[in-house]
Amino acid sequence: MAITITQINELRQRTNAGMMDCKKALTETDGDMDAAVKILREKGLAIQVKRADKESKQGIVQIKTSDDGATVAMVEVNTETDFVAATDNFKKFVDAVAFKTLEGSTDLAGDLAEEVKTILMQTNENVKISRSVLVKLEGTGALSSYIHMGGKIGVVVELGCTKPETVAAPAFAELGHELALQIAANAPRYICGTEVPQAEIDAELEIKLNAMKEQKGKLPPENALVGIKKGMTQKFFSEICLVDQPFVKNGPGEKTTVADVVAKVAKELGDTLTVKRFFRFQLGAK
Repeated sequence: MAITITQINELRQRTNAGMMDCKKALTETDGDMDAAVKILREKGLAIQVKRADKESKQGIVQIKTSDDGATVAMVEVNTETDFVAATDNFKKFVDAVAFKTLEGSTDLAGDLAEEVKTILMQTNENVKISRSVLVKLEGTGALSSYIHMGGKIGVVVELGCTKPETVAAPAFAELGHELALQIAANAPRYICGTEVPQAEIDAELEIKLNAMKEQKGKLPPENALVGIKKGMTQKFFSEICLVDQPFVKNGPGEKTTVADVVAKVAKELGDTLTVKRFFRFQLGAK
């Protein structure tokens, strides 16, 4: 029988084996999914078969950077226990996943089939390559990265500028590092308010206004609500948008925002600086 791409994708989701291995197993079993899973397990090619009683919630977030600093790979690899996550064998496997990502692999399970078989035999746990990202510098600027809490959180942020000489300035490098620390600590979801979907803003305002109505019995007049909604929106942005967040190094009473910090460094360097994008992986969170 002809094997469909839908069947192949389903088997990949169940096993994380490579596409060609899945197709071959399904062909050998005439499309019998359970039999194909068994074949892959017997061959040692499956990373995991889903087990409801043992989830992979522990693990490591790891980052690897190219020699020139223009490319950064970040991965999250999970296992069942923190004991296994702390072993040298597991750390070595995570490093292999990160380096393979840095090389540009789009099929980590397939490209690391032998390493996967080895780590499964060594740990006897459900090891899972959960996610990965490969970030390449775009234009003039630099990539900064940071690993927090020994691999519980990882951050990659791209900071852009217009002058090549800015990239070599210590203040520029320090700003990139501070932005990575900010993202790790405060978990923003967007860079600025213009990125936030209107539906998300409307939902937040509805929650806040309903709470106000419940507390006071009724809402203020519509003309007063305009300013109230604006304030609520700005407060929301200060929680979820990087540049609107209070700077993580603020002292008591300080109200400096991340945008203020970026503007200050830009003025010092005589350049225009832009936070172009960021990625944040937190162990066990999506």
